Amino acid sequence: MRILHVITDLNVGGAETMLYRLVQEMAGREHRVVSLTGPGPIGDRLRRLGVETQALEMGRLPNPAKVVRLARIVREFRPAVVHTWMYHSNLIGGIAARLAGGVPIVWAIHSCVLGPDRARRTTRWTVALGAWLSGWLPDQIVAVSRASRDQHAAIGYDPTRLVVIPNGFDVEQYRPDPVARRAVRDELGLHPDTVLIGLVARIDPVKDHAGFIRAATLLAKRQARVAFLLCGDGTESLAGAIGDAGLSDRFRILGRRDDVPRVMNALDVATLCSAAGEAFPLVIGEAMACGVPCVVTDLGDCSLLVGDTGRVVPPRDPEALAAAWEDLVVLGPDGRRRLGREARRRIERRYSLRSVAAEYAALYSNPAAAPGRLTTSRAG
Repeated sequence: MRILHVITDLNVGGAETMLYRLVQEMAGREHRVVSLTGPGPIGDRLRRLGVETQALEMGRLPNPAKVVRLARIVREFRPAVVHTWMYHSNLIGGIAARLAGGVPIVWAIHSCVLGPDRARRTTRWTVALGAWLSGWLPDQIVAVSRASRDQHAAIGYDPTRLVVIPNGFDVEQYRPDPVARRAVRDELGLHPDTVLIGLVARIDPVKDHAGFIRAATLLAKRQARVAFLLCGDGTESLAGAIGDAGLSDRFRILGRRDDVPRVMNALDVATLCSAAGEAFPLVIGEAMACGVPCVVTDLGDCSLLVGDTGRVVPPRDPEALAAAWEDLVVLGPDGRRRLGREARRRIERRYSLRSVAAEYAALYSNPAAAPGRLTTSRAG
């Protein structure tokens, strides 16, 4: 089976990483990946797997000549299905596949609906156009969370074509690693008794790093043995704000790291404090697979993902975030390890990459089957 993936870019992000992992897990099929823009670091990883990738170098506005070129790629590759990833690729890849003729199309939505204050005007137009075309252009529309499915149905996406397949996690790559834990904590100069609370996320307004720093300021006044970690593209730029808060000695700022499983193992508590947009975040499932309990904001399916293995707080509420952290600090190392073991078991049972890849394989095998048949029943 040949599968053509079309994605907006191949920079490091949740959808891009999931594409890479899915291709890696489904190695028995022939994949080709087309980026509408540049090649990016995920493109490098795909090529190391032996997967052919192409970058159309399209600008912000759709280029009709590039759309025609993409249609030519579809005709030449002759895939069994075209899988498009995220709003812009859904439209452009879907139109190119229709121009190529007779190729089933699967759209993928990896976020919840952003409000007008959070999304660019061009993105809002793209989302609206996608809703208008959703009853005709794709054969199926995969949402990675129930919340995303319901929100998109509410704004006009064809509910009969919406299915839910969550993100999956590689439980071999992300697993408890005591050796890595000790090594990274030694690298960071942490006392063995220090409770390390971490946020692994690139700089983006929706990730609410400012809220993380405010919550850290509150907790640092109450708990002396707590330190905080930021990891992700651009986090170095927060050094000034952290210094202004008087917390420079409490924070470890790593910037981008290529050894995220090791970093995850160094944490005692992982956090995602996003203010909007999250549907089914990879970073939380990765931490859980490493045996780390999590505190998350109540967005998308975050509460469904964490279940009773962590804590859920409202978005944009630093006081609630600090209180949830403190709850896990006071729980002690044995209590946190117990929650961490339960978190890993939850990922293994419900969200392993292998089981999620099997759902995609079923969808690829018959993308035009009865709409909605794959809507997940994971609960609790």
